[in-house]
Amino acid sequence: MGCSSTLLPTPPHLHRHHPTPSLSPPHFNRRSLLFLSTTLTLPTTLSIAAPSSPDTTITDRVFLDFSICPNYFTNRNLGDDLSSCSDIEPIGRVILGLYGNIVPITVSNFKAMCNGSSGSTYKGTLVQKIFPGQFFMAGRQGRRDKGEVKPPMKLVRNVETVESKAFVLGHSRSGVVSLNLSENDDDDDLKMNPEYHNVEFLITTGPGPCPQLDNKNIVFGTVLEGLDIVTTIAAIPTYTPSKNIRQYNDFAEFIGDGRAKNARAIWNKPLKTVYISDCGELKVAKPTLSPSLP
Repeated sequence: MGCSSTLLPTPPHLHRHHPTPSLSPPHFNRRSLLFLSTTLTLPTTLSIAAPSSPDTTITDRVFLDFSICPNYFTNRNLGDDLSSCSDIEPIGRVILGLYGNIVPITVSNFKAMCNGSSGSTYKGTLVQKIFPGQFFMAGRQGRRDKGEVKPPMKLVRNVETVESKAFVLGHSRSGVVSLNLSENDDDDDLKMNPEYHNVEFLITTGPGPCPQLDNKNIVFGTVLEGLDIVTTIAAIPTYTPSKNIRQYNDFAEFIGDGRAKNARAIWNKPLKTVYISDCGELKVAKPTLSPSLP
C-alpha cells in the first residue's frame, strides 16, 4: 500500500515578512524638535580677532606759514631769503600733528624739511597745485629759482614707501596730511637718481574724503590748527583748461606729442603765488599728545 504525503500549511508564526522601506522623510513633531535642539551639540564658532587700530598718537608738531607773493610772476624768483618778494600778504599759520608711531621715517624726514636739518627746506617754496574741493600740493622738488624745493642731501632713504603697513590710513576727511609719492613721475631722470627723496606733500581740503588718494600716498599727519587757512588756500582760483583744450591735449598725448605733458604742467596751478613763508618744528612740554583719528 502506497503512502501519500499531504502538504501542511506553514504556521503563521513562522512567516517572515520584509516590509518595503519608506522613502518619505521622518516626521518630527514639535516636542521632538525641542528635544533635538537641547541634546545636539552645535559646532563651536571660531572667534576672529579684530585687527588692531593704527596708532594715530601725535608724537610731533610742526608749523607752516602761508603767504601770497604778488610780484612773483614778474621776476619768477622768490630767492632763498625771500628778498625778491615785496608786499607780502600773509594768509596764516597751519599747525600739523604727525603720526610718528606709524611711519617714523616719513615723519622724521618731514620734520627735517621743516627745520632745515635736511640740507633743504620748505621755506620759500610754492603751493604747486590746488584741486578745488579735494586737496592742494606743496613742496615739489626741483629748481629753487622756480619756487621748488632744493634736493635734500641729508635725508635717510625712506623704505616706508614700499611697505604696505605705511598705507593703512586713508584720506577720509579734510586736514589729512600725506606724502605725495607721484611727485616728479613725469621726470624720469630726476626720480631715478639714487639721491632722490620724496618730499612733496599734500593736504586734503574737504569737504568730503578723497578715496582716489588712498593706497597711493602715505598719510602721516593731520591739521591740528588752521583748518580755516587750508580752506582759504583751497578757494584761490586756479588755471582750469577748457573742454576743447583737454580734448586736444588727450589727442596730442595719444599720438606721442611731448608738448602735451608740458601743457598739463600748468593745469590746476593757483593764479596767485601762494608759498610757504616760514616753517619749523614746535617743541612742546608734553611731546606725546592725545590720539587724533585719521
